[in-house]
Amino acid sequence: MRGAHNVFRLIRTGATFERTGAMKVVLGMIELHPNLKILARVLGLPFSLFGLKGDRSLPPVVRALTSLGPAYIKFGQLLSTRPDVVGAELAGELRVLLDKLPPFDTEEAKRTVEAELGIKVDEEFSAFSDSIAAASIAQVHRATLRGSGQDVAVKVLRPNIEKAFRRDIDAFYLAAWMVRTFSPASRRLRPREVVEHFEGVVMRELDLRMEAAAADELASTAAVHDRVKVPSVRWELSGKRVVTVDWAYGINLGDVEALREAGHDLPDLAARLIQMFLRQALRDGYFHADLHQGNLKVSDEGEFVMLDFGIMGRIDAFTRRIYAEILMGFIEKNYLRVAEVHFEAGYVPSDQDIDDFAQALRSVGEPMVGMDASRISMAKLLAHLFEVTDRFGMQTRTELILLQRTMVVVEGVARSLDPKLNMWEVARPVVEGYIRDHVGPRAAARDLMKSARILSRLAPKLPEYLAAVSQRKEPASGPEGSGNWLKLLLAGLIGAVAALLIVVALEGI
Repeated sequence: MRGAHNVFRLIRTGATFERTGAMKVVLGMIELHPNLKILARVLGLPFSLFGLKGDRSLPPVVRALTSLGPAYIKFGQLLSTRPDVVGAELAGELRVLLDKLPPFDTEEAKRTVEAELGIKVDEEFSAFSDSIAAASIAQVHRATLRGSGQDVAVKVLRPNIEKAFRRDIDAFYLAAWMVRTFSPASRRLRPREVVEHFEGVVMRELDLRMEAAAADELASTAAVHDRVKVPSVRWELSGKRVVTVDWAYGINLGDVEALREAGHDLPDLAARLIQMFLRQALRDGYFHADLHQGNLKVSDEGEFVMLDFGIMGRIDAFTRRIYAEILMGFIEKNYLRVAEVHFEAGYVPSDQDIDDFAQALRSVGEPMVGMDASRISMAKLLAHLFEVTDRFGMQTRTELILLQRTMVVVEGVARSLDPKLNMWEVARPVVEGYIRDHVGPRAAARDLMKSARILSRLAPKLPEYLAAVSQRKEPASGPEGSGNWLKLLLAGLIGAVAALLIVVALEGI
């Protein structure tokens, strides 16, 4: 809660939500006793006159958030990635918050660049445009380097944005505490964890050096993907409040007519987009998590050009394997295997019935697999999936939610290029290839070898551990629990032998 002053911020927030009609939407999402909802509305009415009006042309929640300022807009952007929290319909509405803020003054942006980089804008750039895109945290200017004539994009943080975000995040923590206190049934949504995740995302985005590093890392992994380009970072012109990258040329992926007129194969672009995303997520474990049309261009050579690296996703090797098996299970309509994978990974409590869970998954998958793609609603699919996982006590996993949400966005973009696209047919070769390389016997052998190499480093201490065990005392140096270490060491050596045998057997196949 961190301060009683946050109560007044919440009162203003509540008044704005009541005045814009957003309060009715929010109360519909929170599981409260009906009498408490009525009480909240009655108490809120007198304060509604103190709320901000907002833009009447926008949906209620979007209208409220845009009127309350950058921190609320950014929070709305984050919630657009969490349909498990706000529902698929509201998550879709919140997507309009991407670049809807008015820009701040260009001269202020130039002063920020000069103060951050220790340069003179007129000496470094021969041209520096007004804002071409303004979001909740920063805005982008097109500039031309003096001397080389190279065009670049310069992203600059909003003035005093750090202070504004820290102030409003405190109020969000108070709101999360109130939800947990007065709506125990909503604790499954983990409101405090959602705010903590938001705080972590924002703190990273407020340091543009992190975005530059994200772009650089994605470029290093995406380099192995065919026909993918990430603008190069100009590190000498980047800092905490400014980042400069090479200008990305190409046609925006949302301009379908321009793509068609330029001679691009739209169905091919759609298929490659989905496969590019799956390769990033499954093979690399590091993916662009905001792949809407505004962040994607197509170059003259047909390459995908990715922009804006503020929201990135990262998943570990274990989760990637689990996700690939779940995807493959749905593709093959093997719902029992999908259920087994959930249980093996610990996603669903062991006291649940696996056959009932498989039956519930069938109700999710059957309307999707094999159906005409134009009739599939991924929003309805996700809503049904979240209902199923909630019913079986599955805890929300942020990394999977971000992955699933990005997949929905990517499919939507791809379908705008090819309405007849069947995502599962396009995804199959990528998923099958990943499973063949990372889930089969060769992958098991590699894992055993890796574990054996780590454990075998303890081999020089084996005589000491054996002597300590025989004398029932600890070794002179080393970790406690020599008996356990001995078991681990022996298991590692056995694993090494087993791995070698498996590799030899596989080479003979």
